[in-house]
Amino acid sequence: MPEVPDTPSGSTPFTPARKYLSAGVLFFHQGRLLLVNPTYKPQWEIPGGLVEDGEAPRQAAAREVAEELGAPLPVGRLLGVDYRDNPRFGEGLHFIFDGGELTDAQVDAIALPPEELSEYRLVAPGEASGMLAPSVARRAALCVEARTTGATLYMEDGEVRP
Repeated sequence: MPEVPDTPSGSTPFTPARKYLSAGVLFFHQGRLLLVNPTYKPQWEIPGGLVEDGEAPRQAAAREVAEELGAPLPVGRLLGVDYRDNPRFGEGLHFIFDGGELTDAQVDAIALPPEELSEYRLVAPGEASGMLAPSVARRAALCVEARTTGATLYMEDGEVRP
């Protein structure tokens, strides 16, 4: 983190912005996208979760994937970052990485933590939008496309920005 600049006597001290970070991974098997069903909310999710203090987003993605799917799986290149000002949680940055194509053995080895996730599904990418929260669905759909084009996206509220 950059150093906080010194402030002249009597001026208001600099306060860095506070944002939460999340990191998710898009995994595929035979062209279908892997989604997980959390026990604590109604919408499905892509594997991933919140970035902890002192943890890089890619590191958090790898940790969350290992915790949620029961095995360490590769976390590839960054597909996109989405800034979102959520009225419920505040400002956040959401990192989406490419997990690549899973083998049959990797899919068979998925072991979900029952207290956190009730099931997983492999769905056509277009079907995912009806299962994910709207903000996650937009982000995921754009990152699925970025995976095929080789782009890395910067987004704000699920809209690509230059």
